[in-house]
Amino acid sequence: MTSSAFDGRVTLITGAGSGIGRAMAVAFAGAGARVVVCDIDPEAAGRTAADLGEAALAVPADIADETSVTALVETTISAFGRVDVLCNNAGIMDTMALPADIPPSLWERVLRVNLTGTFLVTHAVLPHMLRQGGGAIVNTASEAAVRGGAAGAAYTASKHGVAGLTRSVAWAYANDGIRCNAILPGPTMTGIATNLTFDQAGAARLGPVLALGERLAEPEQMAQAALFLASDAASFVNGALVPVDGGWSAA
Repeated sequence: MTSSAFDGRVTLITGAGSGIGRAMAVAFAGAGARVVVCDIDPEAAGRTAADLGEAALAVPADIADETSVTALVETTISAFGRVDVLCNNAGIMDTMALPADIPPSLWERVLRVNLTGTFLVTHAVLPHMLRQGGGAIVNTASEAAVRGGAAGAAYTASKHGVAGLTRSVAWAYANDGIRCNAILPGPTMTGIATNLTFDQAGAARLGPVLALGERLAEPEQMAQAALFLASDAASFVNGALVPVDGGWSAA
């Protein structure tokens, strides 16, 4: 991707304070985009934006909270006037607990962030993309979006939901110049599981599937896939769920 491929375009990235989201922010800024760095952690968002310089704006927000999302999008429009690319990347893990063992409170939290949060940001951005005549949305789903044994019950359900939302948005707005695709990362070097205590029974049951994905990707490899899907090079790619897993899904 050339350094000018996204010149004049505005990219909003959630979860951009670290991991895959940070790598996306670096990639889009490097391709010429102006980047809105959104993260629930204000310091993390600020660090990413500071590293990118004048091309970036840090906007802390909690995507699970509708009021916070409204403020995020309003700040973006106020600063840049448009949103050309939305990367719904923010998400949280569960503890790999199986359906009988996951606490309902954890279920609700994971679904609220991973699925409802993705919906809320998409819902807030779509009117602006419709008004400006187009845009590209790239969702970070997971291999758990197409498997039953790659994560716990809540995470798996949430990412299956993200896959369904991706296809729904793609179909609904295909004639309006808006594309929506998703990347399905395999195991990647991020801090998403930091400070989590995994459910032993769930981890044991999921172990055989997880072992198939023992190769770890770098966040930058996910970012490059997202960059392609948002670019003009993928102008006729819409509603796709793209594995970025080093062949894990081929097993």
